[in-house]
Amino acid sequence: MIVPVTSLSSSARVPSRADRLDGLPFTRRHGRMLGASGIGWALDAMDVGLISFVIAALGVHWGITREQGSLIASAGFVGMALGAALGGLLADRIGRRSVFALTLLVYGLATGASALATGLAMLIALRFVVGLGLGAELPVASTLMSEFAPRRIRGRVVVWLEAFWALGWILAAVIGRFVAAGGPDGWRWALALGMIPAIWSLVVRWSMPESVRHLERTGRDAEAEAVVRSFEESAGVPAPVAAGGAGADTDTDADESADAGRPAPGPSSAAPTSIWSADLRGRTTALWLVWFGINLSYYGAFIWIPSLLIDRGFDLTRSFTFTLIITLAQVPGYAVSAWLIERIGRRWTLTLFLAGSAVAAAAYGLADSEAQIIAAGCALSFANLGAWGALYAIGPELYPTALRATGTGAAAGFGRIASIISPLLVPVLMGAGGQVLTFAVLAGGFVLAGAAAFTLPEKAGTALEA
Repeated sequence: MIVPVTSLSSSARVPSRADRLDGLPFTRRHGRMLGASGIGWALDAMDVGLISFVIAALGVHWGITREQGSLIASAGFVGMALGAALGGLLADRIGRRSVFALTLLVYGLATGASALATGLAMLIALRFVVGLGLGAELPVASTLMSEFAPRRIRGRVVVWLEAFWALGWILAAVIGRFVAAGGPDGWRWALALGMIPAIWSLVVRWSMPESVRHLERTGRDAEAEAVVRSFEESAGVPAPVAAGGAGADTDTDADESADAGRPAPGPSSAAPTSIWSADLRGRTTALWLVWFGINLSYYGAFIWIPSLLIDRGFDLTRSFTFTLIITLAQVPGYAVSAWLIERIGRRWTLTLFLAGSAVAAAAYGLADSEAQIIAAGCALSFANLGAWGALYAIGPELYPTALRATGTGAAAGFGRIASIISPLLVPVLMGAGGQVLTFAVLAGGFVLAGAAAFTLPEKAGTALEA
């Protein structure tokens, strides 16, 4: 009796390109991409961190008031709010890589120009332009990295990316301590170093791949296949076999193979078309609240810590030294967050670190000795930056490809409203109730963020939605 042979293609599902990326180990290609994105992220952090030291230095050398210093900081955050929202929209339309490189160029050049500011108004205007680039870069970079990271360690990889923030902030603290504090023009030399991102943008533009999911969504299948193959080759994975059994050694075969594994598109009504659609509005609301609370409290504390230390009687050098020590605690915070996020999940990791941030902020408000200031400051730095790592990991997982950068960018943009308010609020709170009241309010921001974080859906171990 002759048994007919049934084609495997009728029953076996050919993996999509997203499946193939999800199934890879972490390769050198991933490492190079993480490094390129991470350096851009660190340079971003360096710029944000430097402004806290510049404000403190200008208070000494130009005699600016707290209110004037808050205008410098808030102008940058106004730009960041607009940049985050616009950057996400652009990234979903023209691609993640192009927007990432453009933002580095914008804020690098604007930061360098800030070093030449001849007055307060000029500096405030340039900080707004710097903010446009800074705000757009962060959500776009995390979206791009999340779309390439293997599924089983995606959250950890995004926390590794966010950990570069600590390196940038430490670099800012070092520059603040040894450059900005070096004399009347030290702050100018500190800002001049901020031009480095403009150069790095060229490296990013030509060395990083474009998102495979974005390429597929815009009909550029041959480019998408070439990018996937570059990652597979880095892992030593052979080219996929076409459904008919022949080796997929051409772009056409590979495209057909990958396309066969994708589910057929359903009716347009089945896919969410807005971050406020019925399926997404709950998570969007919660994510926006997390971003608002964490921005309010993080920037309220860390933009003002150097200046507040000077107000308490420490000189410029000692204040910057304390800030450098406190900043170093960010590194273990990220490390613990990266370890926890794949073990207890994104939601629990984020919630626990936000709760720890609230406790540490309250403790800092009550600190009245050098040892207590450093200990509470380190605890705040550790917990808060661990929370930031988890937040950037969870955001891109909440939205489908067509809305991913838009969703994360919109949340970041809304959060930047809090970062605009925060530098203006701290001088008012200090005048009304001193450090205790100020940090009690900042602790409340962390509580708000933690409560909202606990309502977010858990996406650990799941594939990114198409």
